[in-house]
Amino acid sequence: MQEEKQFVNAIADIEKNFPQWFTDVVIKTKLVDYGPVKGTMVMRPYGYAIWERIQQHMNKMFVATGHQNAYFPLFIPASFLNKEKEHVEGFAPEVAVVTMAGGEKLAEPLIVRPTSETVIGEMYAKWIQSYRDLPILINQWANVVRWEKTTRPFLRTSEFLWQEGHTAHATEEEAMQETLQMLGIYKKFLEEYLAIPVFTGQKTEKEKFAGAVATFGVEAMMKDGKSLQSATSHYFGQNFAKAFDIQFLDADGKHKHVYTSSWGSSTRMIGALIMTHGDQRGLILPPKVAPIQVIIVPIMQKKQGVLEAVANLKSKLHNAGIRVEADQTENTPGWKFNEWEMKGVPLRIELGPRDIAQNKVILFRRDKLEKIELSLDSVEEKVKELLENIQCALYESALMRRQNRIVVANTEKELKDAVDNGNFVQAGWCGDRSCEEQIKSNSAASARVILDETNKNVVFSTPPHPIEANTVCVCCGKKKKHVVLFAKAY
Repeated sequence: MQEEKQFVNAIADIEKNFPQWFTDVVIKTKLVDYGPVKGTMVMRPYGYAIWERIQQHMNKMFVATGHQNAYFPLFIPASFLNKEKEHVEGFAPEVAVVTMAGGEKLAEPLIVRPTSETVIGEMYAKWIQSYRDLPILINQWANVVRWEKTTRPFLRTSEFLWQEGHTAHATEEEAMQETLQMLGIYKKFLEEYLAIPVFTGQKTEKEKFAGAVATFGVEAMMKDGKSLQSATSHYFGQNFAKAFDIQFLDADGKHKHVYTSSWGSSTRMIGALIMTHGDQRGLILPPKVAPIQVIIVPIMQKKQGVLEAVANLKSKLHNAGIRVEADQTENTPGWKFNEWEMKGVPLRIELGPRDIAQNKVILFRRDKLEKIELSLDSVEEKVKELLENIQCALYESALMRRQNRIVVANTEKELKDAVDNGNFVQAGWCGDRSCEEQIKSNSAASARVILDETNKNVVFSTPPHPIEANTVCVCCGKKKKHVVLFAKAY
């Protein structure tokens, strides 16, 4: 009991101080540590292992839809960023610039990439000559630098890891189809692998990516009721194609500019994972991305036969394709239980002399904090079944929590009261940017996604409440143009 209190007390109260709870969890579970440069983080092996699982699963989905991986330079000539006016204005405050190298002042400053549209646009202009060269479907796994003023591990750091896809197409229809296809892939990944229910839809003009014609977002509700943008997909039209003169000779003999898209997600997904499923004891990891799915804790491990039985069990589970480890440290069983609970391992197996004699084990589910007695004869299949059950249960729990915290508002006061109480809000909006800005100024809530596009594409989320529930703009009272999901956001 004392050991349990020690672990729980090491983490801030999740209900009273959610931000500090998050920081405590990522540090004490050894996901990350703070880097020597302000605003940077060091991803420790346990945290990076989660990222590797995310990479592996997402990369398979990208490859299955015809995309190839490549890598583009970290440094970008400053002149490139100036070619697309809206793009440079959007990123200027966050840009890190190199002016000296090799002991000499550079003839042209270099930008440390905040994103790669410009350098990739330059290369596509060289590579694309004919309609036969299209489409180009490229993704890169890389790091980017954005000099953030306020930082927090995984959520907003000066340097982070991500993937960014960049594609070029002969027609507007193809480019838009690509943009929405990738939005759907992000939705599928977050829901099926991270067990996080999400809303998808188009962003408002105010919230869209700098330089895009249209941006589509993936929004997830965290346990404190705030929204976390977990991925985005952008349709650029011909904006970057014209800025970088990316042209091709079409089958009709005419030179035309391509249409492009861009889409990306980052280590921020790990932040979403933590804040969707975690509890007062620490992490709760979905089995599909957990580095360790099962931890075996020996009981009375110095007794003859215990460690041999543990090794045999570990081998059986490993051979069944389960990611399993055994904790044979000198710490007490109680210490081990609490440590692995904090680390969010989905299943714990306790095995001691009495269990061996009775040919059974005790399983502990991290998500439900339940113990289950199980015969050693059926352990592999039962563990697989439980892991699948935990994956589904985490999604259903998060979905139910979200459904209970979505409120319809028809006045600005109703909206503010709802978001202050940790809810998402479905509200009408006239389409006027000044109303959108007033809502954000008065309530700190921003427009996350537009919800009334459902009938146009199956990728978009269905509004949680009937569209008819909102008839007027929540700000000015005029007739609504759109129904929008508002929330405070990270």
